[in-house]
Amino acid sequence: KENGGVANVFAIAPDWTIEILSPDQNQTKVTKNILHCLKHGTQMGWLIDPEDRSVFVYRPTQSTEVFDQPEQLLPMPSFARELQLTVGELFGWLLE
Repeated sequence: KENGGVANVFAIAPDWTIEILSPDQNQTKVTKNILHCLKHGTQMGWLIDPEDRSVFVYRPTQSTEVFDQPEQLLPMPSFARELQLTVGELFGWLLE
C-alpha cells in the first residue's frame, strides 16, 4: 500500500497458502479461507495446528490429508517440489 501498511485484499490467489491456527482462532473460518484460495487457483493449502502438532494439506482435486507423525514428509506444491520438510522439522522451527 502507498501508506506503508499491509494490504488486506488481494486480486489474485497465492500459489500456496499456509495458515497457522492460533488458540483463539476459528478453524472453520481458516479452512474456508484455504478452500476459497483453492477454488481460485491456489495449488496447495496447509493448515498448521501447533497445539495438535498436525498439518492438514488441502489440494484442489484431492481429499484433505492429515500429517501428524514427526517423520512424515510434507507434500509440496509443484514449484517447491525439491523442498523436503518433515512434520518434526516444521514444528521444530515453529516451537523454538
